[in-house]
Amino acid sequence: MFSCCDIGTKFSHATGEIFSTAHWSVVIRRKQVTPAALVLICKRHVESVGGLTPEEGADLPLAAKKLEQMLRTAFQPDKLNYLALMMVDKHLHFHVIPRYQQERTVHGYTFKDPNWGGPPRLDGETPSDDVVDTILADLRRGL
Repeated sequence: MFSCCDIGTKFSHATGEIFSTAHWSVVIRRKQVTPAALVLICKRHVESVGGLTPEEGADLPLAAKKLEQMLRTAFQPDKLNYLALMMVDKHLHFHVIPRYQQERTVHGYTFKDPNWGGPPRLDGETPSDDVVDTILADLRRGL
């Protein structure tokens, strides 16, 4: 799908896509810094929010609404953070980090959010592939 750059490979799009809309793809973040961390990726290579077409821009809140409903159904986060940093990967994408005031144990793995109340940390521990795959299945069921 992403022949423009390595964004699809970097975020394991082929195996980790949860759903897509006309212009956006929602993929599980293999590095689960908090339970159900996601990446929202524009399907077309664009390097800024201002570079979106009107159609891509109109589709963004539809994708966000669907992913937020899915996250609430499956994991009930206390808050959601959207980060569009693009310091390493220039392709427009948002890290969607669910935030949890208390630590959460999900499928035997305990997640902590040490920066609750402030910016999320993106360098946390990564659970096993089995835990991530089970979270992915939970999210897909939450659709």
